[in-house]
Amino acid sequence: MDVELRHLRAFAAVARHRSFSRAAEELLITQPALSRTVAQLEGRLSVRLFDRSSRHVELTDTGAEFLVHVERVLSTLDQAIAVVSHRVTLRLGFSWLLPDPWAQQSVSRFEEDTGASVDLTRTDDPLQALRQRAVDIALVRGDVDAPRGARIMRLYDEPRIAVCSERCDLARLGHLDWTDVRYWPLVVNTVSGTTGPWSWPVDERPTQIIETANYDEWLETVAANRGIGIVPEVAQRRTQHPALRFVPLTSAPPSPVSLVHFPDARRTLIRRFLDAAVPE
Repeated sequence: MDVELRHLRAFAAVARHRSFSRAAEELLITQPALSRTVAQLEGRLSVRLFDRSSRHVELTDTGAEFLVHVERVLSTLDQAIAVVSHRVTLRLGFSWLLPDPWAQQSVSRFEEDTGASVDLTRTDDPLQALRQRAVDIALVRGDVDAPRGARIMRLYDEPRIAVCSERCDLARLGHLDWTDVRYWPLVVNTVSGTTGPWSWPVDERPTQIIETANYDEWLETVAANRGIGIVPEVAQRRTQHPALRFVPLTSAPPSPVSLVHFPDARRTLIRRFLDAAVPE
């Protein structure tokens, strides 16, 4: 008989709720679709599983006997899936400082909902790691130059802040305006930085750019007073460096935070993570 798992889950849900409408809500399908699924099951088994009336739904004797076996089968299947799920890992690539509390909340929701785990992979270039399939999802800040065929889900925007050495004149100012950044040497992380000369129109760009290749190089270059940096505010909460000072930045455009993935890779697992990643 051509009986599918969806038939069994639909039957069990209706039997449990004694209601097609409540069972449809649980299964996240429409009531007509659920009714058709149950009718298909009855047709393929050539039996009547429910007595239906306008007021209530009851199991027939055959349906009650069938339910005992269906619940046993579904329970065994769920246990088997749980065992496998605990061995499944989703690889999330990031370059520096995962956003908080988004990261902790999203990973926790995903792991609780799926039983799978998240492997947090620190890499200087998350998009390159995604291209090489070394990660399943890349978390990227700033404007995204995504690989061909990849999809981008924008999560939210982070405010920016200026950072400089304790020996820098900027440390004694109360704030820095976005339009005045051009007058300071700007230290840029060319691989995964969120702010660079590309962040301004050509005629408004900083005239002196100091390039670095990763976050650690960028951090130490700023600390050495080679120039100032512009980063999302999360860096102020998470960076402990005695030689650095953070300065409020006014009129700055926000820095977007996005997730990038390939649609042909681990579709179900990635979709579940994307659902968990939407900020509350």
